[in-house]
Amino acid sequence: MKQMSSLAYHFGIKLRFYPSSKQKKIIKLNYDTQRFVYNSYVGRNRTNYHARRFLAVKQINAMPFAFPILNDYEAKLAETVVANDELLAKPKNIRDTYSFLRVKEIDSLALANAIQNYRKAWNHYRKIGHGILTFHKKRSDWSYQTNCQYIKQEEAYLDNGTAKFIDAKHIKLPKLGVIRIAGLRKLIKERLLKHVSTRIGTVTIKKTAGDQFYLSMQLGSDIAFAQKLPKTQSQIGIDLNLDNFLTDSNGAMVANPCFYRQAQKKLAHAQRVLSRRQRRVKQEGRNLRTAKNYQKQRLVVAKLHDKIRRQREDFLQVLSTALIKKHDLV
Repeated sequence: MKQMSSLAYHFGIKLRFYPSSKQKKIIKLNYDTQRFVYNSYVGRNRTNYHARRFLAVKQINAMPFAFPILNDYEAKLAETVVANDELLAKPKNIRDTYSFLRVKEIDSLALANAIQNYRKAWNHYRKIGHGILTFHKKRSDWSYQTNCQYIKQEEAYLDNGTAKFIDAKHIKLPKLGVIRIAGLRKLIKERLLKHVSTRIGTVTIKKTAGDQFYLSMQLGSDIAFAQKLPKTQSQIGIDLNLDNFLTDSNGAMVANPCFYRQAQKKLAHAQRVLSRRQRRVKQEGRNLRTAKNYQKQRLVVAKLHDKIRRQREDFLQVLSTALIKKHDLV
């Protein structure tokens, strides 16, 4: 079976799904676990960096060719460096150290992806010299990554991996089990029904701040996902401006839909209510995360912002698709 990187065509899909209360708790648990592992690597490597610099300065200040005598603090610092190096040497060491990471609801591939993401970020920092790694903070939106594995299969399909489509309305994921999705794109549904060879790679489970759940899947195949569009022998130039959204070389104009301005009054009212509730919670000395009325209003504001975002994305997607289908050169 071919690896994902060796396949000729790659395609990404994003699906909305509707988890149960139990599945929401599992998603939150895996998100917290992935964040903990990533932050552990960041924190321990940061400690090692500063400790090694401190010990190196002491070595420089000592007499040449003489090993300096370490006091109790420096000896503990050296022991900490050794312990951190041993813990970070192999991915399984962190699971052996922390017993709560071996809970059956936690996806081991989520931990592996957290470590892989850390190493990618570190290599990126080394390459470009800025963008130092920081801790991942607790947020109202959750996400974690897992992978589809094909253990004994000779050929990869959409319905024979550890993450697989049961039908056009349901998907089975590791640890989560069967979840209901909103629906499939026509080209993916045809591949599922016709049993076209398609490999599922990385799977990202995400909850937005507006309490909506989405599933992003990386697909790969040696068979093209879409056919080439026919030539139209047409060219067009586009000018983006402030009076309207764009003006093309034929003189046609596309008005700016102004989605934010349309929702501005409603959004301003919702944000004022949120601000009052936040102020009241702080005056009473309570935590914002446990204040139910504040969290309800935060969700209202988040949904309004998310609606504006989706309106903009839909407008841009429809307009760009129309331009691409009608013209060979833009």
